[in-house]
Amino acid sequence: MATSSERKSVGYELIGSYTRYSSWTARVVTLLEYYQISYNAKIYTLAEIKAKKPTQSGLVPALISPSLPPDTEINDSLAICEYLAESHPQLPLWPKDVYLRALACSATAEMHAGFTAIRDMYHSNFIGKYTGDIPMSDAVRREVERILRLWGEVRGKTRESLKVLGQRDEGFFFGEFGIVDSFYWPVLWRFRTYNCPLDTATPEALAWMQKMWNDEKLKLQIADYFKQFENPETQIEGYEDIFKGNPDVEYGRFTRDWVFEVPS
Repeated sequence: MATSSERKSVGYELIGSYTRYSSWTARVVTLLEYYQISYNAKIYTLAEIKAKKPTQSGLVPALISPSLPPDTEINDSLAICEYLAESHPQLPLWPKDVYLRALACSATAEMHAGFTAIRDMYHSNFIGKYTGDIPMSDAVRREVERILRLWGEVRGKTRESLKVLGQRDEGFFFGEFGIVDSFYWPVLWRFRTYNCPLDTATPEALAWMQKMWNDEKLKLQIADYFKQFENPETQIEGYEDIFKGNPDVEYGRFTRDWVFEVPS
């Protein structure tokens, strides 16, 4: 997490919540950290956000930009990422190709506005680990299958398009790490946390998952999640052991040395 003491030149100010739980704040932080975009973070617990309302809307994340009037707050993770893409056109936050950019915008919007069954049933919790007979509604199962299908389709279309364009493909959704990857990064946690079935995942989808889990810059984010875990003030009780009392489900925690293995 960037702080004013860690970086000499602080540009943006980000107001958010702890990223080991907050998928909304994590989307923005992941993008900022991946490309080392200068920012200062003001991070609050869920209780503090409810009590202090640190933003004009009372919601997080929010971004304050030095190039905008000081009373301007950019609300919502998608609006923030859009603003960052416009402000840093040299970075591959959106694909440059019109066709791939259309696919990227569509995939991001589907994540931003959809998959409500997964959100409602499975709280975001990077450290948490559920094993056993984990409850999964039909609606959640359909969304898991849709997400896996989308990941595979996006990677397949990107690979073919970049080949025709003669551009480098690093294995992220649209070649280089961008907004779409940052938006689906917290979804990838949920799949791990709740041991979601990957039996319908295509080789392309699994390759993207492996790419994300093995990326060195994202491993730095993972290290920060575990650092947050060491501070008990960051814990959100309502996001821990959500199936407590169900004898068929065991709750534990992942360790730092966990490695993603592609199902055989």
